[in-house]
Amino acid sequence: MKAAYISHISSTRHDMGEGHPECPDRVSVIADRLLMRGVLDFMESFDAPQATREQLGRAHDALYVAELLSKAPTSGYVQVDPDTAMNPHTATAALHAAGAAVLATELVARGGFTRAFCNIRPPGHHAERGAAMGFCFFNNVAVGIRHALDVLGLERVALIDFDVHHGNGSENIFAGDERVLMVSTFQSRLYPFNGEEALGPNMCNVPLAPYSDGIALREAVTSRWLPALRDFRPQMLFVSAGFDAHREDDMSHLGWTDADYGWVTKQLVAVADEWCEGRIVSVLEGGYALPALARSVEQHVRTLIDLQ
Repeated sequence: MKAAYISHISSTRHDMGEGHPECPDRVSVIADRLLMRGVLDFMESFDAPQATREQLGRAHDALYVAELLSKAPTSGYVQVDPDTAMNPHTATAALHAAGAAVLATELVARGGFTRAFCNIRPPGHHAERGAAMGFCFFNNVAVGIRHALDVLGLERVALIDFDVHHGNGSENIFAGDERVLMVSTFQSRLYPFNGEEALGPNMCNVPLAPYSDGIALREAVTSRWLPALRDFRPQMLFVSAGFDAHREDDMSHLGWTDADYGWVTKQLVAVADEWCEGRIVSVLEGGYALPALARSVEQHVRTLIDLQ
């Protein structure tokens, strides 16, 4: 199996202020862990290109893209919402983050690679068609999916989102698009305080009760996700890989462990092997307890690339 690892130095330069949980160290601790544990020895590394305006425009309103990029400061910070800010490097990092998803899609769809993991920030799944929010500017995975559908000609793809926060931006972009099935879990009644009612028939949203653990995740995957995915028969899987449901992460009240991330990834690998010729693109979303993030990503990537 050929597996790709995609990142960019700009991900470590975007910063939203001292003490902000979505910090540059998130990318660094993942890279260090994968290098130290020998995982990167089994992957080919790529620098993420910048996404083009045309690529971004398949998932976002062109006016929104232009206005967001025009807000980039030359010094200091510009607040986009109460939790989300731009520094002088944010626009560049956001363009490379979205570009990582496009490159991963190209490599996996027609470049001879079976799996790809994008270690990038800022994350993306809260970014709606015309709005930045929740630490997110461009919806990276949505840009990749639209590239797969509109440029590469795939007919059916699935988006799996296991971040502890509902991927409202992805739902906003894809609700009602019959070419996309989105399956997700998230903590109920947590930011962005929606998702319990799906916006379209192609959405399989499974809210999880606060203080539940990996047992609830496994029930959701087994009883809801897997039947929906098998009925849909996707040609490629995309993963919004958030690691903030971990029991060590104080951004939520769920109790997942490192092993839960390996387990859920194993289920997705089985689906991909059955219906998608093994093809999976995974894009980093949340995860803010740095040691737990690094360990959990290692479990995810090891399982993703069949390295046990």
